[in-house]
Amino acid sequence: MNKEIRRAVIERTTAETEIRLELVVDGEGKSEIVSGIPFLDHMLTLFARHSGCDLKISARGDLEVDFHHTVEDLGICLGQALTNSLGDLAGITRYGTALIPMDEALCEAAVDISRRPFLVFNLPVVAAKVGEFDSELGEEFFRALAVNAGLTLHLNLRYGRNQHHIFEAAFKATAHALRQAWSRRPDLDGQVLSTKGSL
Repeated sequence: MNKEIRRAVIERTTAETEIRLELVVDGEGKSEIVSGIPFLDHMLTLFARHSGCDLKISARGDLEVDFHHTVEDLGICLGQALTNSLGDLAGITRYGTALIPMDEALCEAAVDISRRPFLVFNLPVVAAKVGEFDSELGEEFFRALAVNAGLTLHLNLRYGRNQHHIFEAAFKATAHALRQAWSRRPDLDGQVLSTKGSL
């Protein structure tokens, strides 16, 4: 089985954003993230730590308009980095699940790295903002991530009342589920986990 370190660099420049993202899947949970959106920086720092990946992001966006373009484009870039770093998906576990508490909130993530993008997002918006972050943009980030990484991703809040806690549980649950899913399985002997033989 191929043991080389899985990594990718994505650069995305549009009229709305300029992003450079470096991902090392087989990392140490380290991160350097500057997006201009402090709450999202916090969530992505948590994502890196809990998934065990290394993540370095430098992003500039039209934040004077709103945060939408930057949030969505960061999801796009992280998704593309996952696609590029995981290659043909040979030898990976493919599926992962996690049930993560954050104080009163309990969130479940289930993921299939399938190349069939689909998002089920059952996280209610209980507060319009967390700091300056528009809560409705949480779904936009996860949709962009799922579509561009080719993930089937289900996020379900079992219960919770605090919007910060809900998002934190969701990012941590996604991180733990992905860590399971992209881990290598020696018994697969470098084959894809599919009866079709490819994904």
